Amino acid sequence: MNKYDIRDITFAESGHRKIEWVRNNMPLLRAMEEEFKRDRPLDGIKISLSVHLEAKTAYLCLVLAAGGAHMSVTGSNSLSTQDDVAAALADRGLKVFAYHGATNEEYMRHLEMCLEHKPNIIIDDGGDLVELLHRKRSDLAEDVFGGCEETTTGVIRLKAMEREGILKFPMVAVNDAKCKHLFDNRYGTGQSVWDSMMRNTNLIVASKTVVVVGYGWCSRGIAMRASALGAKVIVTEIDPVKAMEAKMDGHDVMPMNKAASMGDMFITATGCKHTITVEHMVKMKDGAILANAGHFNVEIDMAGLEEAAISSCETRNNIIGYTLKNGNIINVIGEGKLVNIAAADGHPAEIMDLSFAVQAMSALYIKDNYKNLDNKVIDVSGEIDNVIARKRLEAWDIEIDSLTEDQKLYLKSWQL
Repeated sequence: MNKYDIRDITFAESGHRKIEWVRNNMPLLRAMEEEFKRDRPLDGIKISLSVHLEAKTAYLCLVLAAGGAHMSVTGSNSLSTQDDVAAALADRGLKVFAYHGATNEEYMRHLEMCLEHKPNIIIDDGGDLVELLHRKRSDLAEDVFGGCEETTTGVIRLKAMEREGILKFPMVAVNDAKCKHLFDNRYGTGQSVWDSMMRNTNLIVASKTVVVVGYGWCSRGIAMRASALGAKVIVTEIDPVKAMEAKMDGHDVMPMNKAASMGDMFITATGCKHTITVEHMVKMKDGAILANAGHFNVEIDMAGLEEAAISSCETRNNIIGYTLKNGNIINVIGEGKLVNIAAADGHPAEIMDLSFAVQAMSALYIKDNYKNLDNKVIDVSGEIDNVIARKRLEAWDIEIDSLTEDQKLYLKSWQL
């Protein structure tokens, strides 16, 4: 079996610098790394990981390896893999199968290579490893204890598999942990999307009309940051409760058919396909900018746009402009793939420190408890959330109150 399949091992020095930078800004994982080195809780455990392969993910891999895990690593998006980071992990002795700009065939080959050491634990982002183990390479699933899923889209896929009764092993819904979705999805996505939008367009956000498709936790963060930057925000939704929440948060709410002609920038974050279609695009202003913050590049109908366009060209690095029959140009960032990581550096290190601490602790939970778990999607325990939150507060040097015994008794009583 190949040790790695990457662009160039000589890129490693740059990757090491990136990893050291995030290490210095991820206090939870740094403390966990020291504990893992001492206790070796994952000694001999084989882990296959498919997450966006950049510096923060690489540091998680090194922390797990410090605990004794045998790591096999690939990326969850061909445009988010950073070749110098992949080289740095290979240089540290990890199995790494990923490079930037891989074709779909190469991407699938890397997924298979990542699984060939027959893992005990899966760490997935979007569900591609788990799908492969169920669909094409079930022969590699015989040693799997269970795994952890990082993102909303992956959890949706896992729950569908559970409903159909085909899920072969337990999977922890890391995305649904409080220390993940309340911070990563909202604050992480909110900042990283706008980092990508601004660096790729070099345009001002203030005075623009931004259409945010959906109003889940990711969309809340995107809309919140757009407002803070001075944009007018329109939200489109299918859920009446979320639509009401968007209105009470100060945003306009309307169907996409109406919002299409009003927006300057459009950002999707729903986990559903074709939330922006050609029917919507022909109504958009000349020069409208489209981006997707959902895991897969299905939210914007890219195939329909390519068919409808009379021409296309690169208008700026990471941006393709499509000229429609009416003469208007529709600009799409990052091929309609996950904009904050396919065309930028992803979430801030401190945010991923929380998410990856949940991942690491959930991997330990699977290792210690898999024999007693059903083949279902499992919630992260409140205890894990609380441990991580308290450690993060300690890193900020923040103290909080505790209930007195009298208060605890009061909250358990039905008598005043």
